[in-house]
Amino acid sequence: MAALICGSVAYDTVMVFEGHFKDHILADRIHMLNVAFLVPGLRRNFGGCAGNIAYNLKLLGGQGKVMATVGMDFGPYRAWMQNCGLSLDHIRQLEDEYTAQAYITTDADNNQITAFHPGAMNHAHVNHVPKNAGIDLGIVAPESHIGMLEHAAQFAAAGIPFIFDPGQAMTLLGPDDLRTLIGQSRWVAVNDYEASLLVERTGWSLEEIATKVAALIVTRGAVGSHIHVDGKMIEIPAVAPEKIADPTGCGDAYRGGLLFGLQRGLDWETTGRIASLMGSIKIAQHGTQNHRFSREEFATRYRAAFGVSLTL
Repeated sequence: MAALICGSVAYDTVMVFEGHFKDHILADRIHMLNVAFLVPGLRRNFGGCAGNIAYNLKLLGGQGKVMATVGMDFGPYRAWMQNCGLSLDHIRQLEDEYTAQAYITTDADNNQITAFHPGAMNHAHVNHVPKNAGIDLGIVAPESHIGMLEHAAQFAAAGIPFIFDPGQAMTLLGPDDLRTLIGQSRWVAVNDYEASLLVERTGWSLEEIATKVAALIVTRGAVGSHIHVDGKMIEIPAVAPEKIADPTGCGDAYRGGLLFGLQRGLDWETTGRIASLMGSIKIAQHGTQNHRFSREEFATRYRAAFGVSLTL
């Protein structure tokens, strides 16, 4: 059985600004913003939410299949996925579009400014959640507006439980969309800023949202995460990274850990800790799919971080 991971597959161009955005973006001039940043560091990586989540799930030994639309330039990414042992069964290539592209500038405080060209991702809805394909779990991560709505409805109609992960697509989703998607999902995963937007746009408190799903997961960066489940809140500690190299993709690494825990039927304390450690491992490496570890190495780091043993 496998998890179907709906979302973007993208090329990430990551640029590093060695200063601080706050020193160059003036609050009283925000209405006439015209600023340029010198970025001596630049890397091009394989990314996109679905690609990243699947990569992290695979590292842990879980089974995931990416469902995404890609463009005429997909060749290098295709080879990368094949080398990583990731399924291409539900990838559809469109020859008149480019694969989605993200241009990300990170400053010295790990703040990010991102420009995103959706390209082939705009047509995500041409893919459909398959029936009778060994899919027992899903995630609806950021992709096109129509794609997210249709894939969530298809999961619900098929009786396949899924995580709703609005992420960067939050700006595409209106109040009615968000209420519908929450109602169809089994679990919701957001960061603390997205949680505030959910509350504002749905008119529901976090406590109300938590009652509508089996679990509400809120990541909080360096201070850890909260898992709201069964009327209580579980605090998941952050794991201090070996170094802070690149925050891009940490949320996707965390979600890979969530899917792994759900696939294995682990309790929420263990699942959250696996997810937290995944984020810590990822942030120490540049790029979203460049970190590596063996299962034995992961178990050793888990014990060092949390003081208990883990068997993968």
